[in-house]
Amino acid sequence: MFKANEYFDGKVKSIAFQGKDKPATVGVMAAGEYIFNTADKEKMTVITGELIITLDGETEKQVYSAGQSFDVAANSAFNVTVPDDCAYLCEYG
Repeated sequence: MFKANEYFDGKVKSIAFQGKDKPATVGVMAAGEYIFNTADKEKMTVITGELIITLDGETEKQVYSAGQSFDVAANSAFNVTVPDDCAYLCEYG
């Protein structure tokens, strides 16, 4: 079944579901800056808009637009700058 999640005072919302091969969430982020911590490996795909990402241990920012993906290591963190409201898909494991 589905589970609704809310973070950062409601500025990030997602719905968790069990995908065919692995768990996932689909969600939206309001414009702003966020720091996410991971437990599992994650693959983030931008659905609409763009995300500016700085992965844990890196100093260079990377810009990801609609249709592009990036991987995040398990047990790490990443900084996200969201210029305009956007949507994303996150696959775990």
